[in-house]
Amino acid sequence: MSNTQLTRDDSAATTSQPKAVWAVAFASVVAFMGIGLVDPILKPIGEQLNATPSQVSLLFTSYMAVTGVAMLVTGVISSRFGAKKTLLAGLAIIIVFAALAGMSGSIGEIIGFRAGWGLGNALFIATALATIVGAATGGVAKAIILYEAALGIGIATGPLLGGVLGGISWRGPFFGVSVLMAVAFIAIVVLLPELPKAAHPTSITAPFKALRHKGLLTVSITALLYNFGFFTLLAFTPFPLDMGTYAIGFIFCGWGILLAVSSVFLAPKLQARFGSLPMMALSLALFAIDLAVMGMFTEHKIVLIVGVVIAGAFLGVNNTLITEAVMISAPVERSTASAAYSFVRFGGGAAAPWVAGKLGEHNMSLPFWLGAAFTAAAVAVLFLGRSALAHIDDHDPAPHSIEEAQAVTVGD
Repeated sequence: MSNTQLTRDDSAATTSQPKAVWAVAFASVVAFMGIGLVDPILKPIGEQLNATPSQVSLLFTSYMAVTGVAMLVTGVISSRFGAKKTLLAGLAIIIVFAALAGMSGSIGEIIGFRAGWGLGNALFIATALATIVGAATGGVAKAIILYEAALGIGIATGPLLGGVLGGISWRGPFFGVSVLMAVAFIAIVVLLPELPKAAHPTSITAPFKALRHKGLLTVSITALLYNFGFFTLLAFTPFPLDMGTYAIGFIFCGWGILLAVSSVFLAPKLQARFGSLPMMALSLALFAIDLAVMGMFTEHKIVLIVGVVIAGAFLGVNNTLITEAVMISAPVERSTASAAYSFVRFGGGAAAPWVAGKLGEHNMSLPFWLGAAFTAAAVAVLFLGRSALAHIDDHDPAPHSIEEAQAVTVGD
């Protein structure tokens, strides 16, 4: 049986966890809400603050760019100050900057505060999985499944919360996250004990050295390219859909639910039957085709809606498999591999929203075609580097220690 699959007894062990684990899992759900939270309010923000689609898309760009760069120092910080302090610092930063974004009076202010939010997000998500692994019972594999479930729930509920609160005011989702993160902050203070620090402080140069390994570099470039398609879908599609906040929220909630289900339940079964590399390549190829169809029929809202929702299945499978691949793609500490991978891949996440918004101001179909081309290029990179990743199904993908267990998120 694949070590990512759970029996009924395993499932019971996964759900029977200490309160500290559930506190971090809850905070993880809220953190991942931030990815799709602003989807339903992109158009209202643009209309009320007189901003173009490319300007509004910078809410994603500033958030992802800072998150990616900050990933390089999260290991340095957590290895010196400990996981609990790092988690709390990340949550505190998100609380402050999410509230400031809600009080903003211009698009420039929101973009800047989303950048600060990205710093807090990096500190939190880069430490959350390590903390869950350290506090969980029943083994590392079950902790990873729990973390993936939290990720999926957060991605699914983010657009829904954004739609409900955004229906009241575009400021609502920002204040909502700030309040929820404050609750998570208190829960972690009360329920999470201090965890041991890393035996050896992490070097800031370690992630760059890790990218010398072809397997890790291949996976990282693959993620950079398909993230271009991922964030084109996420940040641009609300504009051609041109629907209300509730409708956009429910559409992307459907996408998130399918992503969560395929990530936790479908991906392990497909991996066990067909192998990681073939399924990663297939899921990315199907996502590229999906984007191309959306490009061909951009004027048909039903096609865009269906395209968004089914993309969740392709991305969910790929996210889980590529997460595991990162953890075993190079002979370095997995926290270091995670930091290097996250730094590279967030480049695609940061660039795509602005480029898509700029192209969409001239032709609504172009962003989808470009996203499809980048995602197809990701499949080509994966194929060319397959020899360096041929071993990934021969190893246990689970981290061996708390220090090595670092989150590799969507878009994850």
